[in-house]
Amino acid sequence: MKALFFQENRCMIKAGMTKKQQFLTEHNKLSPSNLQATIPLLSRFKIEKASLFKDDNWSVDKLRRPFILWFMSLDAHKKKI
Repeated sequence: MKALFFQENRCMIKAGMTKKQQFLTEHNKLSPSNLQATIPLLSRFKIEKASLFKDDNWSVDKLRRPFILWFMSLDAHKKKI
């Protein structure tokens, strides 16, 4: 019963978020502090890796690994943007 209640609340919370915000939430929940992302970083990633995006779909399964690889390639100054 608790799991079902948790899933329903999670879906309700996600319903009010954009796909990018959902990706950010899931990514940051799964990542250590040195890989935490921000909305501006995600926007930059989308611009620089436009070929990964056919629409405004921010699939965690599809984009998280490419995002991490891209993010790790940035120098420290660019990560703080």
